[in-house]
Amino acid sequence: VQLQAYRGGLAQVGGFCRLPCPPTSPLFSNNGMGWFRQAPGKEREFVTGISWNGGSISYAGSVKGRFIISRDRAKNTLYLQMDGLKPEDTAVYYCAVARGSYAAVSLSGYRYWGQGTQVTVSS
Repeated sequence: VQLQAYRGGLAQVGGFCRLPCPPTSPLFSNNGMGWFRQAPGKEREFVTGISWNGGSISYAGSVKGRFIISRDRAKNTLYLQMDGLKPEDTAVYYCAVARGSYAAVSLSGYRYWGQGTQVTVSS
């Protein structure tokens, strides 16, 4: 199963970007979901995750206070609002469906992955 994320692209330092990720099946509404990113030459890292009902959310320290994850279960859509962008936020961003009802911080906790969306932050 392939998820899709789009509307990435080029952003300026201090700017914002919003990534939606529509799941392909309403069955995912009972799964946790998350966002990861991978910068050139680095391993894929956890950014943020949300539980099936939105009641539990976690963020990596590097994005806390700047990024917001949300989901619309009726539309089966996951969102990542990114504000206060920094050059170090430049990466390919991946949305993913967790194996269970809650999001995990490890890659192994996810079952399906999106194709990735490039976000480049420049000054």
